[in-house]
Amino acid sequence: MSVLAFDLGASSGRALIGRLENGRLTIEEVHRFSNDPVQVGSHLHWDVLRLYYEMKQGISKAARKEGAFESIAIDTWAVDFGLLDENGELLGNPYHYRDHHTDTAMEEVLALVPRSEIFDRTGIQFIQFNTIYQLYALQKAGSVALKQAKHLLMIPDLLRYFLTGEKWSEFSNATTTQLYNPRQMDWDWELIDRLKLPRELFGRVVLPGTPVGRLLPALAEELGLESCPVIAIAEHDTGSAVAAVPADEEDFAYLSCGTWSLMGTETKEPVIHEQALALNFTNEGGVNGTFRLLKNIMGLWIIQECRRIWEQEGKPHTFGELVVEAQQSPSFVSMIDPDDDAFYNPANMPEAIRAYCRRTGQPVPESEGEIIRCVIDSLALKYRYILELTEQLTGKRYKGLHMVGGGIQNKLLCQATASAIGRPVWAGPVEGSAIGNILVQYMALGQIADIAQARRIVRDSFPMEQYEPQQTEVWAEAYARFLVLSGLAG
Repeated sequence: MSVLAFDLGASSGRALIGRLENGRLTIEEVHRFSNDPVQVGSHLHWDVLRLYYEMKQGISKAARKEGAFESIAIDTWAVDFGLLDENGELLGNPYHYRDHHTDTAMEEVLALVPRSEIFDRTGIQFIQFNTIYQLYALQKAGSVALKQAKHLLMIPDLLRYFLTGEKWSEFSNATTTQLYNPRQMDWDWELIDRLKLPRELFGRVVLPGTPVGRLLPALAEELGLESCPVIAIAEHDTGSAVAAVPADEEDFAYLSCGTWSLMGTETKEPVIHEQALALNFTNEGGVNGTFRLLKNIMGLWIIQECRRIWEQEGKPHTFGELVVEAQQSPSFVSMIDPDDDAFYNPANMPEAIRAYCRRTGQPVPESEGEIIRCVIDSLALKYRYILELTEQLTGKRYKGLHMVGGGIQNKLLCQATASAIGRPVWAGPVEGSAIGNILVQYMALGQIADIAQARRIVRDSFPMEQYEPQQTEVWAEAYARFLVLSGLAG
């Protein structure tokens, strides 16, 4: 049996065939494509029709190789959405979460509904690009698209709708909107009403592992394969990545490492109380009705943006070359808080890093290697901080950290993380989101019994590299400096 997974991140997407045989899973990438946001006037958009076009290319290539599939599923980033009119037509390209139309929206919403009440209702952290603030910003701006809209579909819901013609909302992504009540396991209709958002936008929510339609017959014919089920898996890519964490213990800490770093643990119930609110943690939906208690960290976006700027300046580098240059630069000369607002979407990331160092009275990194070393050390130290906060909230101590996702190809970051936290790091698999996507498809098809078996299959099928802490005293001293510098001490 083979299945087809689409895993779309903030910078690229891929189509992968998954094959399960004798308790071993293999994956094969058949199509990869860039995901390039487009600036139009004052707004930044996702080119969602180009993404759908690339998905069709992926299906066609996969069909030529495999012939047929048991199912297809999609995972993407969270919070962004498309709006459909009464005829099911898309009302414009979706806004990108880094678009500036939400710059003041969160503060304005919190003036209408207190922060503590929103958190008590939703359990979701406060970030300016959450769906709730995007919708409020559209409403305030008198958006014609919002006035005409009859359906709201998150990005994977929307792409799945293009494949099937069916409109469904999936649980893991619905929770990220900050409009879903995890205690009631439904949209928070009272919150929706208080913000005067149209109820009709919000459709029925289904759990990961639910078949939600079939590939449209005309589309199947166009792409050269038979129609097959399309399954709603954990469509937030972090939800899929956590499903693929090869933990053999019930209580574990994870770090899904990509454009964003998402760090936390898996819980059976949402953790919604004053301390979680004060620490701005989030409770996002997962597989089998679980929740992901986690914190967003700016992640490899900072390095990606540095690389983009240097390429524009005629100094192209591969990521591997940047890591080598960082290894040749001394540690802890300068440090940043990766989550400082200065790094959210600056025009020039290297200059933003230099400006931060000047502002905080540190030596200013000049070379590419010095800047990347600063970023890698700082990310590792921030990971330690968030791991310790996670343990405060759960009252548990984790014996190490599972790292998954494309970021684990940065071995310097993996080693720095182990040294910073003073515990082992288990790195793997790289394609965490795609593998989790495939595993949940097989669970829906009855080929995998539960998440415990799924994680055992990952352990048996994919290599994992272990990193042990080094120079722990040096890292402990750096951590103390980092806390003071970032205003996190005390």
